[in-house]
Amino acid sequence: MTDRDDTAGAPHAPAKHPGAALLSAYAAGTLSESFDLTIAAHVSLCDACRAEVMSFEALGGGLLETMPPAPLARAMPEPAADRRPQATPGMQEAAARDGDLPAPLERYAGTSSARLRWRAVGGGVMQIILKAEGPGRARLLRIPGGMAMPHHGHRGIELTLVLGGAFHDGTERFARGDMQVAAPALEHMPVAEEGQPCICLAVTDAPLRFTSLLPRLAQPFLRI
Repeated sequence: MTDRDDTAGAPHAPAKHPGAALLSAYAAGTLSESFDLTIAAHVSLCDACRAEVMSFEALGGGLLETMPPAPLARAMPEPAADRRPQATPGMQEAAARDGDLPAPLERYAGTSSARLRWRAVGGGVMQIILKAEGPGRARLLRIPGGMAMPHHGHRGIELTLVLGGAFHDGTERFARGDMQVAAPALEHMPVAEEGQPCICLAVTDAPLRFTSLLPRLAQPFLRI
């Protein structure tokens, strides 16, 4: 992938990678479960971001080695990094079919892309809501080629990772492995590229802010 941009979340410069802040938080194990899953899936598809995560982890390990040992009053809980979906070296999936689930996501969902149980939400769009603890909502979306999503803004951060097909957002095109980080200031109307459906993993930490009436009425039922 190209066009790396560490100004992730800038409303007028959509990135195709998470950016240093999210990658360092992922390496430290401080993200919510849904955001952690999305970053793990992207890192499994992106050599550059995986290398950056490894650098952050090495830096954190070096800092720990400089700290004096402290007595343990009780058994320590399992580290968050051991519980989360892992994106380890050697997980590059460039040869995988477009639309296949990245390894961390497939393990998390407990099934392959061929066995996903989609639910229709209208207009040909299908979704699967993923169960995740803590703040944030994670869902898989399957959007027919050529379809535009409702125009909306954001009350928080939205991460969208493309797993198959592609979508356009203004002048930017996002294809498999690309991630868009949408900040609260961004208002947009993504459009799935003509041809095959666009399949993506979308995560939000707050409800979307739709600008038209019908999506607003459906929002409580769709849990978007």
